[in-house]
Formats: sequence, C-alpha cells, structure tokens
Amino acid sequence: MIISDLFQETYIAISANKARSSLTILGIVIGIGSVIAMVSIGQGAAGQIQSSIQGLGSNLLTVIPGVVQPGRGIVSSGRGSAQTLKNEDIDVVRQISGVAYVSPELQRRFQITSTGGNNTNSTIIGATPEYSQVRNVSVDQGSFIAENQLRGIGRVAVLGPTVAKDLFADSDPVGKTIRISKINFKVIGVLQTKGSGGFFNPDDTVFVPLTTMQKILAGSDFLSTIAIGVESKDLMPQVQNEAIFALAAKHRIDPQNPDFSIVSQADILGALTQVTNTFTIFLAAVAGISLIVGGIGIMNMMLTTVTERTREIGLRKAIGAKKKDISMQFLAEAVMLTFIGGIVGVFLGWIVSIAVSNFVGIATTVSISSVILAFGVSAAIGIIFGYYPARRAAALNPIQALRYE
Repeated sequence: MIISDLFQETYIAISANKARSSLTILGIVIGIGSVIAMVSIGQGAAGQIQSSIQGLGSNLLTVIPGVVQPGRGIVSSGRGSAQTLKNEDIDVVRQISGVAYVSPELQRRFQITSTGGNNTNSTIIGATPEYSQVRNVSVDQGSFIAENQLRGIGRVAVLGPTVAKDLFADSDPVGKTIRISKINFKVIGVLQTKGSGGFFNPDDTVFVPLTTMQKILAGSDFLSTIAIGVESKDLMPQVQNEAIFALAAKHRIDPQNPDFSIVSQADILGALTQVTNTFTIFLAAVAGISLIVGGIGIMNMMLTTVTERTREIGLRKAIGAKKKDISMQFLAEAVMLTFIGGIVGVFLGWIVSIAVSNFVGIATTVSISSVILAFGVSAAIGIIFGYYPARRAAALNPIQALRYE
C-alpha cells in the first residue's frame, strides 16, 4: 500500500464519524495534558526548592543539637532537650582550617508589639554580625547588628520585611521602638525581601544580638544552631569531618556517636529533591491512568469500526488486499488518533503549566524530554491498543465478511 493512500484513507475513516473520533481523542488529550502539567509542576517545584536552599547561603554547613536519623528527623541523644551546643563550641569551629565565617544562633518565638499597638508572633533569632555573610541576607534600610552591640548586650533589633509591615504598615520602622517579651528594643534596620528558604521564612523574623537573646530574652547560654561558611565548595567535606572530630573532642564523646549533627546544603537539597521527584512520579502515574483509559477508549472505537466496516474489509480482500494491508490500515487509524491527541495534549499541558506559574507562583518548566516522552507514549498507546482490532480485522474471512449484514 502506498503511504499517501494510507494517510488519505486514514483521514477519510476518522472524518467519517467526527463526534466519535473527537471523544476518543479527548481521552488521550486529557491524559497527555495531565502528564505534561504534572511533570512540569514537579520540575518547577524542584527548581524553586533548589534556588531557595542555595539562597540560604553559599558553601553552608549547619551544626544542630541532637542526632539526625533517617526517617525520624532530629532527636535528642539522651539529654531530653537536645541542648548540646554552647558558646564554647564557637571558638572550636573557628579554629578549623577552611572556615570563613561562623554564625552561632539561638531561636525562640515571642509576641512582638509596636508603639502603635500592632502586634505579631514571630521568630526571634539571636545572631552575630557574621550572620549576614553566612546566611546571605542584605539590609534594605538601616544596618545589621554590629560588634559593639553584641559585646554591649544592646537592645536593638533588625526586622524582616514581613514583620516590619505587620508592625508599622508602610511607615519607616528604623529608629522606632518595639516590645519583645515586655522589653523595649530599638529598630536599627530592615532586611531586603528574600522569600521562604524551605524550613523557615527569613522575611518573617526579627534579629537581635546573640548575647541579648541569651541573657535577657531566653535566659539560656545554649545555641540552636551554628552556621559555618566554608571558603570553597571543595573544602566542605573536609571541614565537615574536622568539625565532627573537633566538637566531639570538646564534648568528650565518641565521634561515631555524637550529640550533634552537621548537615550540608547537599544533604538538605538531596533529601528535598528526592521527595519532590517521588511526588512528581506519583502525580505523573496518577495522570497516566487517564492515558490507559484513553487507550481503552481507542480499542473500543476501533473494535466498533471493524464491526461496522466488515463488508469493506471483505471487499478489499476480494480484490487483492493482503492481511498486512488491512492490519496497517486500522493500526494507522489508531496511531493517528493518539498522535492528534498527543499534539493537543502537549498544548493543553503547556497552557496549564503557564496558568499554574501565573496564579500559584510556581515557576513551571516544560522540558523537551517530557514533550518527546508524551509523543512516544501516545504513539505506543496507539500501537498497543490498536494492534488487537487491526489483527482482528486482518483475520476476517473475505467470504463471510462480504455476506455480513
């Protein structure tokens, strides 16, 4: 059979019943569009998480009290409250070769009120001047915590933009007074908007000197975390190992069973990427069910078509058509239906991805690989679900087919 004749006859056969063909194609369109949209949303979410983690700071290691166990999160190593990091550990970390910055931190939540009567509940972070370098934050107005304010236990505060808006609306908060746990603090700065970093939102935080947090607000000399800025990415494994042994020696414990954990950006990013990839695969699998349903619809339509065109098949065989020609004809019709559905489905998935990006805020990405995969899957569905009807049509006895009413 000539290829041009095959395409022409396929077009005529599909056009003979436009309503039925359109409904059959619709199943493939929904399936392909769903898969494209779900994969693009998953890839966009993964990219957004990666940029957020990288935005927390470059070459970052984080020392946290307690032990990180897979599947169980952060748990105490037998001390109950997991308060195992102290100020003495800061100097131990500073002496490690390859360490550029060290930012000890203590976090608590407090109710905050402004002189105008507005209030909010937010995270207060006791920090040092090095926090801005380690955590990659910038000041939009005023200044960040200075060394003299740290030594003098200064009652000063730097607001995240969300807290600043909650407390002072559109007015300039620098120089004004806020109350944290019934203690007055002078606002010396407001940070630039940064967005959520995955685990917490730096825009919804207030920064005070670490000494002020420990001695006045929290009444504790323990630390929540110690953030370590490493000089280069290549040195991160070395610094991480040396920090484990140095802190273990300071705490007089076995390095193989420490009472703290050191987590790198790669660890955090790897865990979150694994979660998003699993979620993307799950969503794509759920969306793929509609492809199977669409394939069953194509098989149903083609079986019906074979029955309706039994006399035509008998006539074709009577004038010399081979089984291969009949099989190819019906298989081409099934593949054409799925191919058309695949094209429309890709555009549908692309439109849904753009809509999600505009209205939800997730930067979705439709990759070439997902488009190629969609076309490949649609063609495979046409061949798989069209094979049995095509084989059945080719196997018809020409004499019985001509007598069929």
